Amino acid sequence: MAQDAGITLKDVSRSFAGRETVVQALDRVSLDCPAGSFTALIGPSGCGKSTMLRLALGLDAPSGGTISVSGQSPQAAAKAGLTGIAFQDAALMPWRSVEDNIALPLDVLGRNRAGYLGKIAGLIELVGLKGFEKALPGELSGGMRQRVAIARALVTEPEVLFLDEPFGALDQILRRQMNVELQRIWMEGRATTLLVTHGIDEAVFLADRVVVMQSRPGRIGKIVDIPLPRPRLPDVFTTEAFHALEDEITEALDGH
Repeated sequence: MAQDAGITLKDVSRSFAGRETVVQALDRVSLDCPAGSFTALIGPSGCGKSTMLRLALGLDAPSGGTISVSGQSPQAAAKAGLTGIAFQDAALMPWRSVEDNIALPLDVLGRNRAGYLGKIAGLIELVGLKGFEKALPGELSGGMRQRVAIARALVTEPEVLFLDEPFGALDQILRRQMNVELQRIWMEGRATTLLVTHGIDEAVFLADRVVVMQSRPGRIGKIVDIPLPRPRLPDVFTTEAFHALEDEITEALDGH
C-alpha cells in the first residue's frame, strides 16, 4: 500500500440552503486517517458523519476546505478504483449471481474481468461464500448478502474502504458475528477504512480510534484511541477495558 493511501480532511465545511435558513452540516472539520488505519465515525443523527463519507467518496463537494484520498481528489481516487464502498443496503442486482455482483465495479470501470477471476474466487472464499458463486441474491440470507457487498467493495483492491452502516439492518447476534468477520477480512489487506456507525460496541470492536461527532453544526467533539490488541475475539465485549472505552465514548456523545 502506498504511504499516501490515507484520507485527509482539512477545514472542511458543508452547508445546505433550505427554504428559510442555511443548514451547516459540517463546520471546519479536520481529520487525518493514516494509511492502513481503521477509523469509526459515531454521533447523533444529523451530526454530519454521512456527509463526511459522501464528501470523501466524491459524491458531494465541500462548501469549504480540502479533501485528499490516496493523495488525490476523491473523484480521481474513485475513478482510478482506489476506493471501495459498502452501504447498509447490500444493493445487489437480483439478476446477477454472487460472482457477477462482486465483479460489478470491474464492469463499471471498464476492466477486463478475465484478469480478476482469481481475485473474485479468492474474495468469495475470504468472505465465507465458497459454493455460492452462482447463487442469486434472493437465495441468500441478509448476512450473506452483506458479505457479497463487502467482497464487491474489495474487488478492485482499493487502498481506501468506506463502510456506511454495513450491518445496521442486521440483528444484534448476526451483527456481532459480522463484526468478527469484517475484522478478519480487514486484517488480510489493511485498507485504510472509514466506518460510519451508530453502534458504540461496533465502533470499539472494529476501530483503531473512534471519532465522536457533535451536531449543530457538525464537528468533531472528541477522538478516542482504541488500544485493544488485535485480533479481537468475541470475549473482548465482556472485558472491563472494553466497557471503559464504551463509557468514554458515551460521555463524549452526551457532551461531557
